[in-house]
Amino acid sequence: MFGVSPLGWVHTLGSLPAVPLAIYMFARHGRIVPRSKPGIAYFISMALGSITIFPIAHMPASDIIAIVTMVLLFIGYGIGRTSFLGRATKYVEVITLSMTAFLLMLPTFTEILRRVPDGHPIVTDLHSPLLKAVQGGLFATLLIGVIAQVIYIRRSRGYGSFAS
Repeated sequence: MFGVSPLGWVHTLGSLPAVPLAIYMFARHGRIVPRSKPGIAYFISMALGSITIFPIAHMPASDIIAIVTMVLLFIGYGIGRTSFLGRATKYVEVITLSMTAFLLMLPTFTEILRRVPDGHPIVTDLHSPLLKAVQGGLFATLLIGVIAQVIYIRRSRGYGSFAS
């Protein structure tokens, strides 16, 4: 179904929980909250999705996205346990974890548009204007969201209601 291999389904179903978890945390906390139950589940789901892409990816860009996602994920989840960046720590955490959500949604929307409906996908070309518009919209959402998060942190001189 949808031209997805069994390992592709493991990848899809393993990484799928990260989508509602990210939406929930952004809506509730304004950010990905790494030291929370949804944050831990997000990490596991993102890690599973990133690791399982390597044997199934057909494009080098997929591997690059997976590697960058894992690096950002480890930085975002690890930086809060250090203090060597001082006040910048909270900015690095918020920005890197927001970028992981963007890197999750980028291939998610691309694959949905390229596979649904089964047999007659909405988009058949990676250079489709619709696909480019969706990807541009996701990037604009990332930029606006990160700017809003940074402004919030600066105004509150910390996390304020961003607290875990």
